[in-house]
Amino acid sequence: MATEVAPKRLELLHEMIPNARTIALLVDPTDSIIFENTTRGVQTAAQTLGLEVHALNVSSDSDLDVVFPKLIELRAGGLVISGGQFFNSRSKQLAAKALQYSVPTIFPYVDFAAAGGLLSYGTSIIDAYRLAGIYTGRVLKGEKPADLPVQQAIKVELIINLKTAKALGIMVPMSLTGRADEIIE
Repeated sequence: MATEVAPKRLELLHEMIPNARTIALLVDPTDSIIFENTTRGVQTAAQTLGLEVHALNVSSDSDLDVVFPKLIELRAGGLVISGGQFFNSRSKQLAAKALQYSVPTIFPYVDFAAAGGLLSYGTSIIDAYRLAGIYTGRVLKGEKPADLPVQQAIKVELIINLKTAKALGIMVPMSLTGRADEIIE
C-alpha cells in the first residue's frame, strides 16, 4: 500500500507548504516495484497540482550524504520519501537530516514523525502486525497458509509533528490538524 498512497503524501505536503513549487522525491532504485510505482504516482499527482518533482535515487548511506545538499541546489521546497526497506530502517537518520537542512518532509511511517520528522502518512504498522498475528495464530491452529485469504493493512494514519513545524517556521493549516490521527507537540 506504500506506493498507492504516495500521491496522497505529495498532496498533504503541498497542503502544508502551498507556496513550494519544486518538490523532491527520494526513491530507492534497487527496490524496483516501489521505485516505479511511487515515481509514476507522484509524478502524475505533481502534474495535477502544477508542481515540479525531482526524483532522486538513494540506495546507500553515502547517497544520503549527497542528496540532502542537492535539495538546496534544486531549491526544493519539500521532500517526499518513498517507502521501502532502505528508508524504513533509517527513519531517525532521515528525520535528523530533513531538520538539519530545513526541508519540510513527509514519510510513510509514524516512527519518522516521532523521530522529529514533519509529517508521516501511511499504513498503520500496528494494524499490519495485528494482521500478521492473526495469520500466525490461524496457521498454528492448523490452517494451511495456501488456504488463507490475502489481506493487507488498510488503515492509514496522518501524524503531524508540531515541534518540527515550529522549528521550520511552518503554520500548520487547520484542515490538516483536523484530519490528523495524531499530533506530536
